[in-house]
Amino acid sequence: MAVVLAIDAGTTGVRTVAIDAAGARRAYAYREFAQHFPQPGWVEHDPLDIRDAALGTLAEVVRALDGEAVAGIGITNQRETVVVWDRDTGAPRHRALVWQDRRTAARCTELRDAGVEPLVRATTGLVLDPYFSATKLEWLLREGGVTASPSLAFGTVDSWILWCLTGEHATEPSNASRTMLFDIDALDWSDELCAMFGVPRSCLPEVRPSSGRFGLTDPARVAGLRVPVCGIAGDQQAALFGQACFTPGMSKNTYGTGSFVLVNLGTSHPEPVGGLLTTIAWHLDDEVTYAMEGSIFVTGAAIQWLRDGLGLIGSSAEAGPLAASVPDTHGAVFVPALTGLGSPWWDPYARGAILGLTRGTSRAHLVRAAVEAMAWQTADVVDAICEATDLAISELRVDGGASAMDVLCQFQADVLGVTVRRPFVQETTVLGAAYLAGLAEGVWSSPAEAAAAWREEVAFAPQPPPDLDERRAQWHRGVDRARGWAFDVVDD
Repeated sequence: MAVVLAIDAGTTGVRTVAIDAAGARRAYAYREFAQHFPQPGWVEHDPLDIRDAALGTLAEVVRALDGEAVAGIGITNQRETVVVWDRDTGAPRHRALVWQDRRTAARCTELRDAGVEPLVRATTGLVLDPYFSATKLEWLLREGGVTASPSLAFGTVDSWILWCLTGEHATEPSNASRTMLFDIDALDWSDELCAMFGVPRSCLPEVRPSSGRFGLTDPARVAGLRVPVCGIAGDQQAALFGQACFTPGMSKNTYGTGSFVLVNLGTSHPEPVGGLLTTIAWHLDDEVTYAMEGSIFVTGAAIQWLRDGLGLIGSSAEAGPLAASVPDTHGAVFVPALTGLGSPWWDPYARGAILGLTRGTSRAHLVRAAVEAMAWQTADVVDAICEATDLAISELRVDGGASAMDVLCQFQADVLGVTVRRPFVQETTVLGAAYLAGLAEGVWSSPAEAAAAWREEVAFAPQPPPDLDERRAQWHRGVDRARGWAFDVVDD
C-alpha cells in the first residue's frame, strides 16, 4: 500500500512524516525556522521560511522513501496565524502575524467595549481576543502597509503551504473557524464580520471539506511528486482526529507548552459558553463535526520556567521522576498563570502564584505542584465542558510531551475519575492529517478503519487519594488568589 505524507507546520518548525496504512511512521524530517519579535508582544514569522521548511522536509522524506508510492499529502498547522501574499507573484506582502501576537489587544478591548463580542460569540463560537486572525488581518490592512487589491490573498498557514505546493487558494472549516471571520453554522465567511474588520471577501480562501482533493502538487517544487494534497486540519483538531475521537463525548488533551482539551460534540453545538470555545473539528463528506475546546495557556511552560527561570531542575526530563519522588506537594499549590489564565476563566490579568510554602517544602514538592497544576487545570476545563454540553466524559486520551510522565497521567486519572489513555504514537497531529488525506485516497475506507490503527500504550485507571477533595479546594483557593492579584499590567 502507498504511504501518506503529513506536513505538520508548527510554531517553531515544520516536520514531514510518512505514515503507512497500519499507522506506523516510515520516514521523518524536521526543520526549525526563525522567530521574530520586532516589539514586545509582537511575534512574526517569515512565510518563506515556513515554505522552505515544508519543501525541504518533504524532499528529505521522499529521498528516504526511495521510490515508494505516495498516495497523497495531508497538512496540519499552527492555527490563527495570518499570512498575506500576492496571487500574481506568490510573494508574501508582510511577515506572518503569529497566533501568540498580542499587538491587537487594545483593539479587542475597544470592540468589546462597543458591544461587539456577543455577535462574535454567536457567529464564530470564539471570544474576542487577539489570539484569533481577524484583528491581525485588520491591523495589516490598516497599519501594516498591506493594500487591498484583487491579487491579495489571505490564509492561515495551511492555505499558504497549500498555495506553495499546488497554486490553489483554499482552506477547510477547522482552520476557517479560528479566523473570527467564519460563520460556523452557515459554513461560510460572514459578510457582517468581514465588513466590521474591513476584510474584502476577495482575499479569502475557498473553504472546502477537510478530506478531499485540494489540488495536485507541482513536481518542480515538491521533490518530483505529482500527488494530491487531500487532507487539512488545524493542529488541535487533527490531534482529536488522530486520537480517533470520532463519537460525541470522546475527548483528548494535548500537553505542550500550553494544553488544549477538545471534546467531540457531534453534528450540533450548544450556545456559546463563557471561557470555552466552540469550533469545527472537521468536515467529512456532507457532515460537519463540532468540538468544544478549552485552551490552557501554561502547562509545560511552567516546567520550562522552573528550569530556566528558577533553576530548580537542569532539564525538563527531570520533572517526571522528581515529581514522582514525593507522594504529594506537602501542601504547596502552584497556579501557573504566567501569561494570565485561559479556559475556563479566560482572565488575562491573573498572575502566577505559589502558595502554601513551609520550611518542609522542597524542590521536588514545587515540581510536583507544577505537574499537578496541569491536571487541575485540565479537570476544570473538562468539568466546564461537561456542564455546558450535558456530555459525560468516559475517558481522556492524552498526547504531547508532558504526557510521557506517568505521574501526570495517573494524577489526571485520579482527579477526573476516568481512565486516561496514552497511545503508542504520540504524533497525533501528524496522524490526524494523514488519516484525513488517506481517507480521501482510499488508504482507509472510513474513520472506523483509521481508528483501528490507533493503539494504546498504557491506561491509567483512577486511584483517587482520600484527601482529593481537600486538595482540589486548595487549588481553587489558589486560583482565586492568582485572579485577585490586581495591578496595572501591559500585555507582553
